[in-house]
Amino acid sequence: MSGTVLAPRRRRRRLGEIIVPVFAGLAFLYLLVPIAYTVAFSFNDAGRSNILWRGFTWDNWANPCGAPRVCEAFVNSLQVGLIATAVSTVLGTLLAVALVRYRFRGRALANLMVFLPMSTPEVVLGAALLAQFLSLRINPGFWTVVVAHVMFCISFVVVTVKARVASLDPRLEEAAADLYASPFAAFWRVTFPLLVPGIAAAALLAFSLSFDDFIITNFNSGNFTTFPKFVYVSATRGIPPQANVIGSAMFALALLLVVGAQVFSWTRARRRA
Repeated sequence: MSGTVLAPRRRRRRLGEIIVPVFAGLAFLYLLVPIAYTVAFSFNDAGRSNILWRGFTWDNWANPCGAPRVCEAFVNSLQVGLIATAVSTVLGTLLAVALVRYRFRGRALANLMVFLPMSTPEVVLGAALLAQFLSLRINPGFWTVVVAHVMFCISFVVVTVKARVASLDPRLEEAAADLYASPFAAFWRVTFPLLVPGIAAAALLAFSLSFDDFIITNFNSGNFTTFPKFVYVSATRGIPPQANVIGSAMFALALLLVVGAQVFSWTRARRRA
């Protein structure tokens, strides 16, 4: 009797062992197809249009700035991303520590306000910011894009760093205070080193969101062109292969950073063990 009961269970388990990898493989294939297309067409001998494959060439990688204004747009995105990341990481980290470790009036409202930019549609957020800038008679440009990116990046930094702060034992700071450390010294020598992995993850997330953003940027950029805006305008005649080169290089760099971080954490855990 027990054998007849276990047989269907074994069949279901074997079926699940087959189905789960198949669906996982299909999901990865779905995610990687656009990336593979981008990498492949970075080697296309495009000519005037990069819609159809015309032949393999290394010229695009040898001259990534060959398309008009592509490197200018890329540098603009880098500048905006770095400034927005630096400001949002500092402000978001301080806000995350305050929300987790301290009790103050309006704390619940502050938590709610942090999540509002994340839950608001980007079209609404971009249009609202543009109306605000125009009402203040500020012409859209570089700094309006920076302000807009800082605003929505702070929320993601706060959420990421809050999780790290909540996992820390507050008794570590109390032990530092018992050893006559000032509040600043306890934070800088005890808390901050433990927060560095969370802060680094939040900074990388903020930079990727800022560099990749199009909707809010398009509302508040005016004549200022970022890399996503350049790609959108160029899409009608086929994205230049030089833009695919830059996109492929950014993907490779991000992949190297992730793999390097995983190898570093694995090596560190192995040394501790």
